[in-house]
Amino acid sequence: MPKSRITNPFKPSAGHLPPVLIGRDIILDDFQEGLDNGSGAPGRLMRITGARGTGKTVMLTEFRRMAEQQGWQTISETASKGMAQRLLEKLRPKKGNLSFSFEPSISVMSMGGSLGGVHYEQSRMPLTLREAMSERLDVLEKRGNGLLVTIDEAQAADRDDMVAIATTVQHLTSEDRNIAFVFAGLPSMASKWLNDDVMTFLRRAQPERLGDVPLTDVSQAFTDTFTSTGMLLEGEALSHATHATAGYPFMIQLVGYHIWRVAKRRHQQEDSITVTIEDAETGVRDALSRLGDTVHGPELDGLSPIDKTYLLAMAQDDGPSSTAAIANRMGKDAQYANMYRMRLIEAQVIEERGYGKVDFAIPYLREYLREHAAYIRMAGGITD
Repeated sequence: MPKSRITNPFKPSAGHLPPVLIGRDIILDDFQEGLDNGSGAPGRLMRITGARGTGKTVMLTEFRRMAEQQGWQTISETASKGMAQRLLEKLRPKKGNLSFSFEPSISVMSMGGSLGGVHYEQSRMPLTLREAMSERLDVLEKRGNGLLVTIDEAQAADRDDMVAIATTVQHLTSEDRNIAFVFAGLPSMASKWLNDDVMTFLRRAQPERLGDVPLTDVSQAFTDTFTSTGMLLEGEALSHATHATAGYPFMIQLVGYHIWRVAKRRHQQEDSITVTIEDAETGVRDALSRLGDTVHGPELDGLSPIDKTYLLAMAQDDGPSSTAAIANRMGKDAQYANMYRMRLIEAQVIEERGYGKVDFAIPYLREYLREHAAYIRMAGGITD
């Protein structure tokens, strides 16, 4: 292939499969076993949690690809109001006078008062979500196939939608239907849905928490991916690129993308390209800028002013912070500060580092907070 036609193999955008899906082999194997082992297998009911940028959407995309390779039909949704209705419509598109809902409804006929005439309202033939999935499975199972439903950003789902979907999957699973259901979201999803008395079925979902990827895997993935496009990344440049990712999945894509782009532009006239340390350093700087825009900013936008105050107090330290020191900087007692510590740990923004210590769970968030402290305080109405 001519050099001019080689495209950047890294995909630092939501949901795009990276060139090499690294560090997730066990989860992928669990899902594949679920497909192979039939109804009731643990891998057929799974919940994926993780902070922003850990690859939740990518995992759902890969699950759908795996299922489709085996002839399954897959249906995906991102949580927002009306999700259950949209799922139903994807299962059986609206035709004629059929109506669809995830709530039972009845046909209506009325007597009109005009001139003593009899008037009939249009007949409505309701189809519930459970019925729609069952009918689709009737067709798929005749061919030995099944149905996979994936829900992304489940923490944002409307409760009525989640109740409808959870109860539908529960009934079909109890009937040994060939169905799989995977839902993904931020860590807050677990406390929101798993503690709901109506959705106890979801507590049985196999939990998978996405964390950082081992740096040895990152290094090998960089080497293989750059080599596949005719570039050489090794030595000091490879080490700099690898450690800059901190094993954070989205940062792996960002660093790879920007280093590849910088090297391609600087050495496009050369017959073979070897990435220099200068290329790597420039690419990492570009990646860090993009990380702030796409991960750090949105993460902070979803937090309360007191949450942000806690994080700004942490950012004053170069490493793990003492929870007592944080409370002192906030001007609050330890019990008050502890409420926000627990909130931020649950959201996987920070993590415990031994007794009385916490640190940032999202790479480079400390640096971002320091650089944007004045803006964060002003925008959030935070006062010292």
